Amino acid sequence: MDLDAVLRRRPQLALVDELAHTNVPGSGPNAKRWQDVMEILGAGIDVITTVNIQHLESIAGEVEKMTGARVRERVPDWVVRRANQIELVDSSPEQLRRRMLHGNIYPAERVNQALTHFFRTDNLIALRELALRFLADETDEELLEHLRRHESPGIWETAERIMVAVTAAPGTDALLRRAARMASRLKGELDVVHVGSGGGARPGERQALAKLRELADDVGARWSELADDDPARAIARFARQHQITQIVIGSSQRSRWQQLTSGGSNVQRVIQEANAVGIDVHVIAQREPTAGTG
Repeated sequence: MDLDAVLRRRPQLALVDELAHTNVPGSGPNAKRWQDVMEILGAGIDVITTVNIQHLESIAGEVEKMTGARVRERVPDWVVRRANQIELVDSSPEQLRRRMLHGNIYPAERVNQALTHFFRTDNLIALRELALRFLADETDEELLEHLRRHESPGIWETAERIMVAVTAAPGTDALLRRAARMASRLKGELDVVHVGSGGGARPGERQALAKLRELADDVGARWSELADDDPARAIARFARQHQITQIVIGSSQRSRWQQLTSGGSNVQRVIQEANAVGIDVHVIAQREPTAGTG
């Protein structure tokens, strides 16, 4: 897409396909198509665009695990949620597979591989369910906004506030995405908190944390860095100060013997401190990241 030409022409409406895709190198100032769209919107031009459900940042990780295929193209959730209207282009798995067989989507030499891998019937059923749930969330948001405009604002003060505690350990990005989906379904705000010691992070950890911070931005969360030698204490204190209603934390990777000899795991201590003030805690099993096949 020639972004400069669109901006010079200044149409009332621009149709832009494939919101999540990467631009051809050297074709313009932006690396991603969605960045082009934000510039077009900033110029006062309306945009109609398309995106597949698997390309949403908070969902892409689950799709990779489900299908075994890498989702290389991704778009931040906040970009899609900024839309004034979202319409689901629904197609049954059977209908979509028929279209592929007829050559309407991929060239003939790619059809068989696609039908036996990413476009298997069970995958398509799951992807369709993800799309319906995402759309249901958006419909609920429109209803809530309508009620806010017509009812007393006082009844909306008890919103859910979700906090996820992250580390530089491999697989933490999946924990963050899980918390983002929870916050979305609950219509709650999301805080991402990392607790580090005063000594600072090692180079490898700094790189991992930078990626997590970028992911937090993509899913519309707030990022906070805390310095404390006692992570459990810092997490509980942050939760109380920010009126967090639910904490999401990864399960402990320490052995039972290590927990017994050091006064228990940080997870157990967070649960104890949270229970004392009525904050729910979700302990999510930590999984090592798996390499997908694209």
